[in-house]
Amino acid sequence: MNDTAYPIRLVVGEDDLRRSRLTVFFRYLLALPHVVWLTLYGIAAYVVLFIAWFAALFTGRVPAGLHGFLAGYLRYATRVNAFMYLVANPFPPFGAGGAYPIDLEVAGPESQGRAGVFFRGLLAIPALMLAGVLGYAMGVVALLSWFYALFTGRMSGGMRDLGAYCLDYQQRTSGYYLLLTSRYPSPRRISLQ
Repeated sequence: MNDTAYPIRLVVGEDDLRRSRLTVFFRYLLALPHVVWLTLYGIAAYVVLFIAWFAALFTGRVPAGLHGFLAGYLRYATRVNAFMYLVANPFPPFGAGGAYPIDLEVAGPESQGRAGVFFRGLLAIPALMLAGVLGYAMGVVALLSWFYALFTGRMSGGMRDLGAYCLDYQQRTSGYYLLLTSRYPSPRRISLQ
């Protein structure tokens, strides 16, 4: 399978793996404004998802405006999680605009089968379970990375890559659940630049 053809793709940019001990120590406190904003954005995203579900059910496609809103939410969630779990170092911008070292590319709206849309919540359960397991793994990696970065002032490349892998699958799964694609999420090899 060609990973560049997948409609939702995690892009890992340049990272010298240096981390400031001070910002690592206070990482969750620094992320608090983003967590609050992401929660509010998420509430709106689930209202939009409800509307998008009905639209896709009747038309076979999520309207472009709704798709863009949901893609923006997922892209912003990717950045916040990358920051919180030490996969990325700089403080992320609020919202989905601008550039960030760990980013998400989401293809435009596509035709989707009405039955797949109708049963999306049920169909997503196995992928959501695997994403949950990978979420726990990412939490363990983040905890180990936190100690490692506090003592060395650097992030381990292997830990960063494992965190990026977990984040990639989680975001693919979220994108499937959020009706951004009809392609079922599958683990893949991420390309690191």
